Amino acid sequence: MTNLPRTGAPVQIIKRPAGQQELWEKALGELGEEITAADQERFEGIVSEKLADWQQRQILEPVSVFPRQEAVLAVHWHPEFVPLALIEKRLKAMFPGSGEELVIPTQHNEFVSYRGFTGAEIDCYSKGFNRKVQLLLHFPAAKVTGAATLKSILHHTFKYRSSQLFEFMHAVTRPALDIVDAAARETGAAEDLIEFTRVNVLKIERLIDAGWSSFSQRPLKNKLLRDWFDALRPEIGDAMAGRIQFYLNAVKKRVKARFSLKYFYRASEVIEETRGLGGGVVIPHPEQFWPILLADYDVDGIEVWNPQSREYTEFLISVVGRKNRQRRTGERAMLIFMGDDCHMGEKTKPRAAQDPEKSGREIGLQPAWDDLDLQKKLIMQNVSRRTIIAQYKERLAG
Repeated sequence: MTNLPRTGAPVQIIKRPAGQQELWEKALGELGEEITAADQERFEGIVSEKLADWQQRQILEPVSVFPRQEAVLAVHWHPEFVPLALIEKRLKAMFPGSGEELVIPTQHNEFVSYRGFTGAEIDCYSKGFNRKVQLLLHFPAAKVTGAATLKSILHHTFKYRSSQLFEFMHAVTRPALDIVDAAARETGAAEDLIEFTRVNVLKIERLIDAGWSSFSQRPLKNKLLRDWFDALRPEIGDAMAGRIQFYLNAVKKRVKARFSLKYFYRASEVIEETRGLGGGVVIPHPEQFWPILLADYDVDGIEVWNPQSREYTEFLISVVGRKNRQRRTGERAMLIFMGDDCHMGEKTKPRAAQDPEKSGREIGLQPAWDDLDLQKKLIMQNVSRRTIIAQYKERLAG
């Protein structure tokens, strides 16, 4: 797959699903590296953080309402570019019966404050396990008024984490790299698909450079490529867009595996700085980052459930219980958390274009709290949404 055709050269057309062949041939026929007005409009729509009226209505009108949920605990969610004022109205509409709440946003590598609390989810490096991990940081807002060092750590991490997008794009636009060969073999991507993807990603690179100073850097994440090809669905068809996304995911997986960890701060450094400011620390994504559970870091608790981590919830509840029974006199108990991991940006897309797995996540909605089997375990440890809200608030205020 290394001798790929350059733009304008003949490409092999393989048979596409019925009804979509014409779309794909038309897109290939118009393939060129020149940025068109349609490309510019598509890019601006993807990176824009201004919400249209219909997008605001989607935020304000949740699909489901939970009138019987009387407490809202949400310490792992991402507002992205959605205004907090709209999110607050959505929460009131979703949980009209709520009387107690602890809601702290955790934007990736960026502090965001909401109703007296500030939070972030930070990427860092666990030296003992030689892998990237993530930590949730939580504070009463007043405690991070200064916090110059921790803010600089977050800013550095934000910039470095964003640089992965450029490595991702370079891997696609430089097809001599072995990453493309391996991804093509894994996904069965044909040469025409690889070339079409290359040209479009090259356009994205150029559009980013041309508009660098005119838009927020927040959209510069790996999902920018996914959003671009999703926006092309009317032109290339759903089947081909899906094949491209399959191929891109294979490329991304290899890029992430090679992404250097040495520029991240160590988890111990982040925890020490957070503790010095009186903040709280929670370990998210228990299945993905399970080795960190063995490291005996100074943290307040762990997520035992997450939309991406559901398999070992019962086991993790028992782990926390065992740790608490073994704690020394005066040592604080480990708290049990559940993370909704909601990304609000997904809810600004047309509903037909949303990823069902991601759009189904809601701030403060963690069904595991209400699972009858899990409740038996939680009751034995005197744990509920209400107890965690009260205990963590007290701990953060201390």
